[in-house]
Formats: sequence, C-alpha cells, structure tokens
Amino acid sequence: MTELTEEQIQRYSRQIILPEVGGKGQRKLRQAKVLIIGAGGLGSPIALYLGAAGVGTLGLIDGDRVDLSNLQRQILHTTACVGTPKVESGQQLLAALNPDVHLRIYQEHITVANVMDIVSEYDLVLDGSDNFGTRFLVNDACFFAKKTLISGSIFRFEGQLATIKPHEGYPCYRCLYPEPPPAGLVPNCQEAGVLGVLAGTIGILQANEAIKEILQIGESLADRLLIYDALEMQFRKVARPKDPHCPLCSSSPRITTLEEHHVSCQVS
Repeated sequence: MTELTEEQIQRYSRQIILPEVGGKGQRKLRQAKVLIIGAGGLGSPIALYLGAAGVGTLGLIDGDRVDLSNLQRQILHTTACVGTPKVESGQQLLAALNPDVHLRIYQEHITVANVMDIVSEYDLVLDGSDNFGTRFLVNDACFFAKKTLISGSIFRFEGQLATIKPHEGYPCYRCLYPEPPPAGLVPNCQEAGVLGVLAGTIGILQANEAIKEILQIGESLADRLLIYDALEMQFRKVARPKDPHCPLCSSSPRITTLEEHHVSCQVS
C-alpha cells in the first residue's frame, strides 16, 4: 500500500487518531471497492459518508432521474438536479466533497443480465434499492459471487438493517424472507409514505457497517437483524438464524441460478 499524502492525513485526521483505524486502517479504506445499489434515500447518505471517509472506489448504480418528490430524503441531489440522471447528480456532489474518491457510475437498473459482472468488480455491496425484486436479485448474486452484502430497508417509520455473508457460514437474506411477497400485498412507499430522516438513519448505519467490515472491527450484524422504530426512538436486535431449508444457501438449494422478481417496495 502506498503511504498517505500530507493532505490525506489532514483530511482524515479525526479517523486516523482512532486506535481502531490508524494509518493502516485508512489505507485499507483507500484500497476498498464498494458498490452502492441505488442513489436514492439510502444510497445518498451511504455514498456521502463512505466518500467522506475515504473509501477509494465507489460504484453507484441507478437508472432513474431526479424527481422533485425525491428531495425530501435523497440528499445526494439538489433542486437544480431535477430531471438529470441520479448517478450524474451524485457524481457531481461526491467529486466536490472528496476528489480522492474514484467514482464509477452505472446509469442503469440492476438486472439478471448485468448484476454478476458489476458485483464481481467490488469487495463489498450495499443495497439501498426500493423494491423486493432488486433486493432478492442482489442477495442471490452476492451469494453466488461470495460477496458480503449490507442490506438496509425503510418503510413509513421503520427501518431494518442486516449484514449478509453466507460465504462465511452466516444466514442469507432468504433465510429471513424465503420468497418475495405476492405482487400487490405490500403497498409501495409512494402509497404508504416514508419519513425522510429515516432514510438518513438507516443509510448512515449501512455506511457504518461497511467501514466496520472493511477494517474488520467491532461486532458484525451477520447473524442478527437490527430494527429501528423512528416514532419510539427504539433500536432492537433480533436473532436471524440460518435456515436449514433455505432455498438458496442450504445444503440442498432449490435456487441455483439467478431469476428476476417484480415486486414493489421494501420491508414486509
């Protein structure tokens, strides 16, 4: 690893003085490659905080354009960016925030056709998508690619967070939710609403877990689900055991290839 420059030492000084980080940890962050699925409510704080922390390469994938209704929670974008692709808007702000970061943008949606090629380029994947179809597809792709996945979701006033790494013996997303819910069962966020700052809370927690995974510090959420209630201001952790009959990661899997799902919104 190359040494940090004087400017980098000054920029990241408040992190570097932490014994758990130090110069060695900061260099690990600089070498890391992290993929962010979605440049919306969750992807915005994830990208900003990982970029500010000095993660060397960030991949940002989103096929949508900035809409005025996004701005209540998607802090990667401004009013002037309405109508522009979200990845381009995000690229502008992240470049202004930290020119150290190499940003790869993908103006497209994650699909069966592209997910493995994209995921394989990164060390870590953070899912900030807003639909079950993408969520299950990303989980399955990360399983096949043996990539750690940090999954966050929000709905109304509740958020959920989990670290998924079945390649290290922990449960996958399908151990918790074996199949997507039937279409029409779960209202989407446009219909049910979502508190804007909830996206910030869960997105920042995803960024925090990513940094922990890169530095290999702290306690992982690999076998638990973190649930946050914004109205009660309450966090709780629940066990997330490995399902011996999981359709994906069990010893007798039913799912052996990627498949598309088309279901709206995030948490069940």
